[in-house]
Amino acid sequence: MVVWLIAACEIGFWVLLALGLAVRYLLGWRRTGVVLLLCEPVLELVLFAVTAIDLRDGAEPGWEHGLAALYIGYTVAFGHYTIRWLDGHAAHRLAGGPPPPRPPRHGRARARHEAKLWLRTVFGGAVALALLECAVRYVGDSGDVGSLRAFQWTTVRAVGIHGLIALSYTVWPRRAPAGGHAEAQGRGAAKDRPARTSAGDRR
Repeated sequence: MVVWLIAACEIGFWVLLALGLAVRYLLGWRRTGVVLLLCEPVLELVLFAVTAIDLRDGAEPGWEHGLAALYIGYTVAFGHYTIRWLDGHAAHRLAGGPPPPRPPRHGRARARHEAKLWLRTVFGGAVALALLECAVRYVGDSGDVGSLRAFQWTTVRAVGIHGLIALSYTVWPRRAPAGGHAEAQGRGAAKDRPARTSAGDRR
């Protein structure tokens, strides 16, 4: 049951997101679109409540309960970030807004960007660890909590691996290609030069 609910929450997340953006930018109903987007956290609350009820009713703690905790932690940490990113693209493509800024690709700016993403992962991992620990204490000695402990270690490993990846951008920063830099300088110089006029323009 919990597995199907996780799948339903994931599908519901994208359905609500698509409906919210479509109503907001295609129909111009901005308030209705905001209401639909604000319904996203309700899905996580429903999943959390059903998982707790399932454990309370005597269900044996399993991998599906650990997966539910990881899913909630991920959506809490990255849900708003994903909505904001897609909202910028929808505003650009559907409402004629400015193109959303692209994340930096090179140098220290890229390292800072990756560090911020890792902090989101830390936050999401902390939420998942807290939920898993609550589940362990809730079950107590009446059931096998080995799967929940295993998911706690999985969470710690995922945060650590992402941290190493983010650190690599600081230790070995990605350098901008020399050709791209020269091309940018060339475009800047071309803008500074006065435009040539033809013989017909001078007449």
